[in-house]
Formats: sequence, C-alpha cells, structure tokens
Amino acid sequence: MVKNWKKELIGEDIEITDSKNKTLIGIKGKIVEETKNTIILDNGKKILKSHVSVRIRDKIVDGKTIQKKPEDRIKK
Repeated sequence: MVKNWKKELIGEDIEITDSKNKTLIGIKGKIVEETKNTIILDNGKKILKSHVSVRIRDKIVDGKTIQKKPEDRIKK
C-alpha cells in the first residue's frame, strides 16, 4: 500500500479495491475532478476519498492518505 501519493490524480484510471460502501468495490473510471475530500470519475460517480482504497498504476492507495487539496499534496 502506498503511503504518500504526490502525483496528479486527474486523468488517472482507477479501480476501487476497498470501501466502507461495499457497492463501490470494483468500480473503475478516469478521474476528471478532484477536491480535498472527493474524486469524481468520468462515469459521474462522486467518491469520498476517506472511505475508499483505490488502485492507481498497479499500486493500492488508501484514500485517507490523499485527502488533501491537490496543490497541497503535490508540493510537499
């Protein structure tokens, strides 16, 4: 599991691998928008970062570790 993702998320293809809401597991899509607490996929799904783990580029990322404003996460 990746502890600190410092790259841009918009444009990345993801798959939800774990979630508090089990109906989200397995959903795939491309990230088209990102806020501090959410990611929005090209299929219209709005997902809370704090509730999911996602696969990005064959790496699993805990959503809580990317729960920052994009510009704050990237610059550190």
